[in-house]
Amino acid sequence: MKTSRSLAVGVIVLSLVLAAAVAAVLRGPANAGRDAAPEVAYTLLDGRQGTLQALRGKVVLVSFWSMNCDTCVNEMPSIVATDGKFRSKGYETLAVAMSYDPPASVARFVAYNKLPFPVAQDNAGKIAKSFGEVRQTPTAFLIDKRGRIVERYVGAPDFALLHRLIESLLAEQA
Repeated sequence: MKTSRSLAVGVIVLSLVLAAAVAAVLRGPANAGRDAAPEVAYTLLDGRQGTLQALRGKVVLVSFWSMNCDTCVNEMPSIVATDGKFRSKGYETLAVAMSYDPPASVARFVAYNKLPFPVAQDNAGKIAKSFGEVRQTPTAFLIDKRGRIVERYVGAPDFALLHRLIESLLAEQA
């Protein structure tokens, strides 16, 4: 009797494990629940046009910042270092200056600090609106190779954790 009960419990546990495995396979990868990043078109400071969709296949950090934001300015060297560390591996940074920042001042800041990544000026606030009405800076979104938002950061991220996440996303298939 005791053996029958143990066998029944074992069969039930095995069935639950198999059901969970089948459900995981049917759902797809563990990141299948990620929300799609918005379809965004932007103009860079140099006048070139771009879209977030054109960056599919890369891991992308979209970083909303303002020159009036001390945290934004202070984290910029870490964003530059992150970009330098991962760019050759399929990573891209897109900095987005807020609508209230004067374009000429943003251009001076970018030139003075030799920012190595593209900077868009969100003159009408459309990019911020498409990402859910971004108002607080810094706010950043990490997007995977398939164009899905993996993480939203309000305030400066923990860059060590961000780097580990970027490494894991770079290892994923597109």
